[in-house]
Amino acid sequence: MKVQHMLPEDIERTSMDMISRKLYERGIVLPEEHAAVVKRVIHTTADFDFAWNLHFTPNAVGLAKAALFRGVDIVTDTNMAKAGISKSALAKLGGQVCCFMADEDVAQTAKEKGTTRAVAAMEKAVKQFPNAVFTIGNAPTALLRIAELIEEGLRPALVIGVPVGFVNVVESKEAALAACQAKGIPAILAMGQKGGSSVAAAVCNALLYQSIEIL
Repeated sequence: MKVQHMLPEDIERTSMDMISRKLYERGIVLPEEHAAVVKRVIHTTADFDFAWNLHFTPNAVGLAKAALFRGVDIVTDTNMAKAGISKSALAKLGGQVCCFMADEDVAQTAKEKGTTRAVAAMEKAVKQFPNAVFTIGNAPTALLRIAELIEEGLRPALVIGVPVGFVNVVESKEAALAACQAKGIPAILAMGQKGGSSVAAAVCNALLYQSIEIL
């Protein structure tokens, strides 16, 4: 087997071309609006199931790009997702990415209320960044709480709901979708059990890179 030595930008371009070709070979035609997000998630995971699993509410990508262009912040439920989001791209748009999971006051609040850190972190986040992009890649309890807060009046710029796992994962995505549809909140969700922090970061980055193109 001959190994190709390529520059990073050539590797990514070649990978995206391969993804496009494999989608074509499988008879999958992505809506133009969703293609960049879906392809970047597949690029991150090498999992073509996301061509079917990713669900977009009407005009979610367009509304998300407009919000990011305005400089809205991103809140994540894990420092892993935070680490994977392009800080340089977000900075060009005037935003920042935040995660409160490791904060001592979050741990204390969770203990006092008998809840998870993820729930306490979201409750802290919505007080400081109520109009942010909320990006959930790990904790279904965080996504469930966001869904409840939307029902109570929270109006985030976008909900990215892609937690991974088994317990309450499917249910949290269904609850978030129902809440977002009922209240007109744009959302991108990985329906089913698949997802993860890397998927959350990939969705954010796809949106960020498209938003920068507007500059």
